[in-house]
Amino acid sequence: MTDDRLCRWMAIDLGDRRIGLAISDPTGTIASPAGHVLRRMGHRVPLTTLLNKATELEACGFVVGLPLDERGEEGPRAAEARRLAEELHKRTGLEARLVDERFTTTAAMRAVKAMGGSVRGRKGDLDAVAATVLLQFAMQSNVRGA
Repeated sequence: MTDDRLCRWMAIDLGDRRIGLAISDPTGTIASPAGHVLRRMGHRVPLTTLLNKATELEACGFVVGLPLDERGEEGPRAAEARRLAEELHKRTGLEARLVDERFTTTAAMRAVKAMGGSVRGRKGDLDAVAATVLLQFAMQSNVRGA
């Protein structure tokens, strides 16, 4: 995700109850957890809250996790991620890239456990770490829009 200018990318890992967030450093080298946003089950993505968080974090682009199944096929949740990316771009004019998010939560759980931590009662933190894994992958892969 190289660019001639400095840019902080915000990753969004959609979930039914929580949306994990991560932010890159301005050089696009290091991803860090940026918390999570609560979501009411069965309700739309809290777009205004995400836009406010992006402004607060000085994001100049988005990486949205694209949930695919084991075969790499899209389902209803992928359609929601696509709609979110389109709406983020439409409302901000900033680039919104879709990145395959399969196994990010699993990788986040492994990372937390490898550091001797527990995920019990820390699901929001785990979602933020999953968004961090997603963003780090996107930066390392120099992923372009799906």
